[in-house]
Amino acid sequence: MSTDLQNKVIFQQVVELLQNARQQVLCTVNSTMTITYFEIGRMIVEEEQNGKDKAEYGKQLLKGLSQQLIKEFGKGFSVDNLQNIRKFYLVYSISETVSSILEIKNSETVSRNSNDSISSSLSTNFRNEKMQILSSFFKLTWSHYVFLMRIDDEKERLFYEIESEKYNWSVRELKRQYDSALYSKLSLSRDKEGVLKLSEKGQIIEKPKDIIKDPYILEFLGLPELHQYSELQLEEEIINKLEHFLLELGHGFTFVARQKRITFDDKHFRIDLVFYNRILKCFVLIDLKIGELKHQDLGQMQMYVNYYDREMRLEDENKTIGIILCQNKSEAVVRYTLPENNEQIFASKYKTVLPSVEVLKELIENK
Repeated sequence: MSTDLQNKVIFQQVVELLQNARQQVLCTVNSTMTITYFEIGRMIVEEEQNGKDKAEYGKQLLKGLSQQLIKEFGKGFSVDNLQNIRKFYLVYSISETVSSILEIKNSETVSRNSNDSISSSLSTNFRNEKMQILSSFFKLTWSHYVFLMRIDDEKERLFYEIESEKYNWSVRELKRQYDSALYSKLSLSRDKEGVLKLSEKGQIIEKPKDIIKDPYILEFLGLPELHQYSELQLEEEIINKLEHFLLELGHGFTFVARQKRITFDDKHFRIDLVFYNRILKCFVLIDLKIGELKHQDLGQMQMYVNYYDREMRLEDENKTIGIILCQNKSEAVVRYTLPENNEQIFASKYKTVLPSVEVLKELIENK
């Protein structure tokens, strides 16, 4: 190996090592700050409980504490932020996992009544053990938790927390997924047991229906809600914002082709978008439709799916899925055009403007 090449290899290895170290330091800092805020919240709540007039005492406590902390540490400890820290403890101390951690606190109390040297050792060990366990529980940034605390439904909050950690969502992506009512879209198609699993494990993809959303929210395209654009323009905007579209599609999608031409009997057909889902191990074909969905559109998608199953699919791959994205659809047309045991063809609405969470949930419930 030449000296220059060897130097390049070493340089790349060092860069990778430093980048990993930097990321680990950042994660450690975020985790430490979150745990510290949780502990501060605990202290505030416990001190409030000692006050005679708890409401008034709590206000004065936060105000005085804020003034002292800002003087000592600078910005970041306003009364509003201390209220968030207090709420953080109250919301997450309810968790069974965290509750069991807090029960260990009794050992610290016992240690204080023991020999001073033994007490110091036990207290230090307790703090270290507690910090270690809490760090395995709080894996997101403080900004993530500030947003998550606003979600009143515990199951819904747990779902977004799991998905944020599992797929490394930024706070911005977390907010967008919440605003597009991802949990509501998934939970309405599941029974009680399925909804419970969402809050325990997040989204589990086992069958084609698990990846389908209705509606899909495409506000990132910047297109008006009125259909003053063509299907080609819609497709071009999706390609231009492909990363955003993949996030909206969900987990495991990779882009394969656009305007994929298939030919038989000297006739040419073009599929708007072709993807592959690595989790389900199958092709996913998408056709874009402006306006009302027609039964001919479903028949055409059935032809595309059959072609891919017979000509493109490998032996170890699962059956192809077809999704038609349309502005409007008749559920009766979909129901009577497709077979009763349909597991391959799906029709979903799309919205190019993000509705409010309340309007979106109503839209989903009434579909």
